[in-house]
Amino acid sequence: MVCELLTVGQMAQADAATIHAGTPGFSLMQAAGEAVAQAIVRRWSPRDTVVLCGPGNNGGDGFVVARCLKQAGWPVRVALLGAASALKGDAALAAQAWLMACPDPDQPCEALSANSVDGATLVVDALFGAGLTRPLDASVAHVLARAHTLGAVIVSVDMPSGVWGDTGQATGAVPADLTVTFFRLKPGHLLMPGRSLCGELVVADIGISPETMPALRVQAFDNQPAVWGGMWPRVDEAGHKFHRGHALVWGGATMTGAARLSARSAARVGAGLTTVCTPRSAWPVYATALECVMVHALDGEAALNWQAGLADLLADDRVSALLIGPGALGGSTPAGIRGLALTMLASGRPVVLDADALSAFQEDPALLFAAIAGHSRPVVMTPHGGEFARLFGGTAVSAAGSKLEQARAAARLSGAVVLFKGADSVVAAPDGRAVINRHAPATLATAGAGDVLAGMIVGLLAQGMPAWQAACAAVWLHGEAAYAFGPGLIADDLPGLIPAALQRLSSHLPD
Repeated sequence: MVCELLTVGQMAQADAATIHAGTPGFSLMQAAGEAVAQAIVRRWSPRDTVVLCGPGNNGGDGFVVARCLKQAGWPVRVALLGAASALKGDAALAAQAWLMACPDPDQPCEALSANSVDGATLVVDALFGAGLTRPLDASVAHVLARAHTLGAVIVSVDMPSGVWGDTGQATGAVPADLTVTFFRLKPGHLLMPGRSLCGELVVADIGISPETMPALRVQAFDNQPAVWGGMWPRVDEAGHKFHRGHALVWGGATMTGAARLSARSAARVGAGLTTVCTPRSAWPVYATALECVMVHALDGEAALNWQAGLADLLADDRVSALLIGPGALGGSTPAGIRGLALTMLASGRPVVLDADALSAFQEDPALLFAAIAGHSRPVVMTPHGGEFARLFGGTAVSAAGSKLEQARAAARLSGAVVLFKGADSVVAAPDGRAVINRHAPATLATAGAGDVLAGMIVGLLAQGMPAWQAACAAVWLHGEAAYAFGPGLIADDLPGLIPAALQRLSSHLPD
């Protein structure tokens, strides 16, 4: 399965390179229309169909769809936005081919109007593709809304009209049942709200050569094991637990559930040893609840005492990755958590900063970014939308555009791998590499699921997996575990679902 994501500009370059190499543009249009028609025929029986064609190449694809469906015996009408005489290039050729295949004395190509979708039970939306960057005209949006209201099956060509291909922003779009795109997905297929409007996604091969890819310098990917599987940690048959890494999790003194979830998840994902470090007052809670996880108590009642104790603990060079944030403010203060986080960042280990460890720096994000810049090992930050706004809202990051570009800008500014969580989680590295994750069910929107995810990341880091790949892998595996459970999922279920998810993952990993 291909995993590169192309911007609208990169897709245009791939088209142009293929045409320059000798493939006529009309051949690509013919292949695109045929792919859409084939996808329709495979899913539905013949029914009254109207193809809505726009004035550009997306409309040209639509004329090919109409011709292919008619040749397959479907009752088809075409409604065109604008005048047929205004069509240019390959789109004009496709319209002419439709007219030749449809020598109907009645108007074979009606003007698009509010009534164009009346009587149709399947509507092909070939009005505008991924390149649209302006709101739909009200009249066009009305036609699509009417099709949706009437309950017609809607099939979109390339992208639902009104969804912007690079950002997923939607203006006037309605939900499609099926979207057929070509060669590679675009970010807008995976970023919300675009993803929720695409319905089933099909990527069709239309003859664009993969040899065009290197020149495009692709840095965005659909989050799949193919992206990071080559860096998955392998178990050494001759090794021992410290060869598999030692993950250390900071445990808050009062909100103990979050760190327990993280610690269990770190252990389940493969860390050879996991330790919760916590104030002595909370030691009995953690020690009673955790069996395979060690619990290290720190003396004193103040954060400065704990900070010194943590530094002593980190003198053991067998501790290989650190996590602070889940439930961290329980029994402490933002200043105390900042001190503990800075101690971790000064330790020379990979660090995961989650939840409270991010909020603790909201008054002085520059302090955090400076500490990361001086840190010799990878750092992963895992903000949800609110935490992201608190850390980066006062910077140029908030003006970066789409969620993908905001995550990239945040990674560049902070020097950390940034996992910008949500239904369309984005994992971005400071060098520009990024994935968009769609491998996650809605049931993960439950309290504590983020604590599990943070634990999985630190567990993979402890085993030596590079930071960006570890974050990408943990997000995918998190979704894989949740999919297996189904409705009723709570965060407590997730650590126990990890082993079966790892077993399924093994079939996707290189030998």
